[in-house]
Order: sequence, then C-alpha cells, then structure tokens
Amino acid sequence: MLTAKNELLAALAAELEILSPGAGAKAAFESPKVAAHGDFACTAAMQLAKPLKLNPRALGEQLKTALEATPAFQRWVAAIEIAGPGFLNIRLQPAAKQEVVREVLAAGARFGYQADRGEKVLVEFVSANPTGPLHVGHGRQAALGDAICNLFGTQGWKVHREFYYNDAGVQIDTLTKSTQLRAKGFQPGDDCWPTDSDNPLAKNFYNGDYIADIAEAFKARATVKADDREFTANGDVEDYDNIRQFAVAYLRNEQDKDLQAFALHFDEYYLESSLYTSGRVEATVNKLVANGKTYEQDGALWLKSTDYGDDKDRVMRKQDGTFTYFVPDVAYHIAKWERGFTKVVNIQGTDHHGTIARVRAGLQAADVGIPQGYPDYVLHTMVRVVKGGEEVKISKRAGSYVTLRDLIEWTSKDAVRFFLLSRKPDTEYTFDVDLAVAQNNDNPVYYVQYAHARICSVLRAWQEAGGGDVAALKDVDLSALEGPQAQALMLQLAKYPEMLTAAAEGEAPHDVTFYLRDLAASYHSYYDAERILVDDEAVKKARLALVAATAQVLHNGLAVLGVSAPARM
Repeated sequence: MLTAKNELLAALAAELEILSPGAGAKAAFESPKVAAHGDFACTAAMQLAKPLKLNPRALGEQLKTALEATPAFQRWVAAIEIAGPGFLNIRLQPAAKQEVVREVLAAGARFGYQADRGEKVLVEFVSANPTGPLHVGHGRQAALGDAICNLFGTQGWKVHREFYYNDAGVQIDTLTKSTQLRAKGFQPGDDCWPTDSDNPLAKNFYNGDYIADIAEAFKARATVKADDREFTANGDVEDYDNIRQFAVAYLRNEQDKDLQAFALHFDEYYLESSLYTSGRVEATVNKLVANGKTYEQDGALWLKSTDYGDDKDRVMRKQDGTFTYFVPDVAYHIAKWERGFTKVVNIQGTDHHGTIARVRAGLQAADVGIPQGYPDYVLHTMVRVVKGGEEVKISKRAGSYVTLRDLIEWTSKDAVRFFLLSRKPDTEYTFDVDLAVAQNNDNPVYYVQYAHARICSVLRAWQEAGGGDVAALKDVDLSALEGPQAQALMLQLAKYPEMLTAAAEGEAPHDVTFYLRDLAASYHSYYDAERILVDDEAVKKARLALVAATAQVLHNGLAVLGVSAPARM
C-alpha cells in the first residue's frame, strides 16, 4: 500500500501543479473522519479555489476527472466521490491495501525505517545525581529517553545516549556527611543528627536504609564497580574524601542495577566535574565576558539573558565565587555542539522549565554558531503510584519515595515501560500497580502483547499441522483478503511508517502506544470475524500472511518502546 500511496500522491502532485504552479509540493492525503467515506480524503480543491477564483466543488469535479485519467488512479483506485463543498473521498482497490502485507513481510524488522540521513543526535536522559536509587520519575524519564532514541533510529539518525550527572557540589557533600554519620554508628533521630534548626542542609540529609548499606560496605573496605568507575574503600570513617568517592561509586553501581533491570544502556556517562577540570566552565565564562554579555552587580556576575528573551537577567557567579547551575550547563552544551551533535534533546522533569531560557540565552551570548532553539527539551511530570487503591509514597530502601526497581519488582519491566509511555510526558500520570499485573483487556500492555501471542499461536498451529515456512507467505496470492475487517486491518498496518515519522518529529512515543492499541483492536476484530485456518488453501495462506504481517508490526512497535513481544502468554 505504501507503493500505491506514493504513486497516487505523485499523480495528485502532477495534476495540482497543472492547476496551479507550486501547488504540487503540497499534495497530501488525509484520513477521512468517518471510515465509511473512503480510504483517503483530499481537500486540495477547497484550498486552491480561492486563489484560482473558482467554485470549490466545480474545481473538485475538474480534479476528479483529471485524476481518474491517470495510470496510478486507474490501477489503485476503485472510486472517487465528491462530497460537500469539494472534498474528494478516495476508495482504494482491495489490491492497493493488500500490497502492504507484502511490504511488511519483505521488510521485516525494518518496516517503517527511513534511509540513513547521515546526521547525529544526542539524547540526554535520566541524568540522576548519584545520591540515591532511581525513583519512578527517573523511570518515566528513562522510558521516554530510550523510546525517543529508538524513534530517531527508525528515521535514519545516528543516536548517542548520554547520562550526565553532578559528581560534586552540595548534594554530594550531603551524601558524604550522611554516610559518614552512619559509618560512625549514628542514625536519623540521634542527638548528633542534623535538624532543620541547626543545619540549613538537614532537610536534604539522606535517611533511607541505603545510606546504612553504604556505610557498612565502606567499613568492610568493599570494592564497588559501576559502568564508569571502580573504587575500594579504606574503611577510615574520618577520611571524608574516601567516603565521598566510595559513596558515589556505590550509588552509581546501584543505579546501574536499576538501569539493567530496565534493559537500558548508555553510550556515555558525562561528569559535571570534567567541565571544571577541563577548563570548559572557565572558558565559557571568559567568552561571555569578552563578548560583552555580562555585568557586575552586588558582588555577583550576571548574564544579560533578557537580551535573548529571558524574563530577567541571571546570576552566573555568586558573591562567594561559585557558579550557579546553568553556567556548567551552558559549557556542557557548547561541548555537545563541538562534538558534532547538530541536534540535541534533553529529557528532564518539569522543575527544569526555568533553565531552558537561561541555557539557550547563554548559548546565543557565547556566539559559537549554535542556532536558536538549541537544544530541544522534553519535560515530564512526576508519577503517582497507586497499589491496592491507595497511593504509595515511600520505599524502605529509599526512605522517601518509590524506586524504579520497586515498580519493576511489583509488576514487570514491560509494564513499567509501556505504562510510563502511555501518556504525553507533560501530563500527570498515576501508575496503577494492580492494573499493570492484570491479565485482561483493561491492561493495555497485556492487550497488545496478547494480540502478538495470539497470532504466534495461530502460526504455530499451522506449522505443526504441516504448514510451510512463514517467510514464504510474502509471495502468496492475497486476493482473498476482501472482507471489511481484513481491509481495516491492512489500512491500520499501512499507517505505521507515517506514525513513526510523526512520533519521531514530535518526540512523542505515546503515539506509538496509541497506535499499538488500535492495531491490536483491529486484529482482535479481524480474528473474531474470520477464521484463519480454513480448508481452502489459498484463503488460508492469504489470511496467514495478513496476521503474520500484523505480528511483525506489533513486534516492531513494541521494540521501539523497549517492550518484549512474547510468542506465548
């Protein structure tokens, strides 16, 4: 069907160009709002009527006549109907829809993929500071980042996955102090444990059981290894720096376990500290000063960010000489640009919204050739977790929040990924643990996976009864696929490549979850309407080819989400 659609679009473009030079570039088909009206709709007559000073319905009749005379429309179209003020409703020949079955089976796992575009994209996500286990908000970010990377991969981008973390600063200092107190035998509630009244950082002290675990491992002189570091504790509870390095390595190891449970990998871990040790932060500040984009006031250094659309100027260097958070961020993004990433996407929580304007302002003020609007941002809200009808707010391990590993252990990696991707990132989401483990049609991931397993069961039964090779089904006669449910299922299959392209362009993996649910529904309707393993060999093979193609697209779509496609359930 993709071949048919491309030929029909080319014919439409040619006829529009004749009517109005330049109009051919805008040739497009839409999906009719009512399925009974046809397979494609064309609104070109109404769009061109005013500039051409013609009646839109009369122009529609003229375009209809011209299209019916083209070889492409004669081959692939059963009828063109005029509706309303000039809509063209196009009904395809069954053979046009049947063609998608061959296209899917021929392309296999690469159905919907676009050619290599020779460009790189860096997606930065999770980026959790090594101060505790990953929480469910990090899980949403992990699911979003991985799926967006996979979407870019289908569109020909060379994708680089990056994890950035702050391995210095106040939070790491708080982690170290918390671990040191635990290592000395103290715990939250003891007289020596900081309180809000005597320590402004006390509200951020880490009270979860995992801090006690780090302290015990430190005293035992354990060696911990993460993807990006390895460290052995010396056991000296007075050696503050040793405790700091060990705690960071320990929690990086813990985060690696979270990521492994989520089947997630990164190409690079980028340290904030490297921006300072490499001189990038200093060089960035010097460039902004040299460009005349800063000024001194009240003992602080300010960026003229209002020159670039920010609502107020921002402090870069505080009175105590330390830099505010966005300064290393600017240096980091200059580094991304210099590494050849013309497209960069940052996936962060909505609490980072305020950093967007100041980072982009800093990049423009640096004047290093970075285009406006760089980088892209995908912001997500946090996630509420409900179990047994009640909200779950804390974890024994973390002390104050539900961890990603908790959620995976309660449900599954597949359920967590699919559920966390099933809504737009910036919408509130409640994760229902009970629904995620339910084996019924109300559970969306079960519903989609069951459709795939159901098809695999049919194909297995056919093969066990002496059927042939599934791969050979791409060459069978498909003319028997004429029923309304089969036609609807084939139309749904044909939407997959365009859906992928739109989802990648919109950085919207939730579109894939919606599509998969619609495809599963189309399959279940088809399965209920037509028996597949019939006696008539030609009909049976045609139907087997259709369901095999459906299984392939379900598999492909689930793979984009990082979700498995089980053959048995």
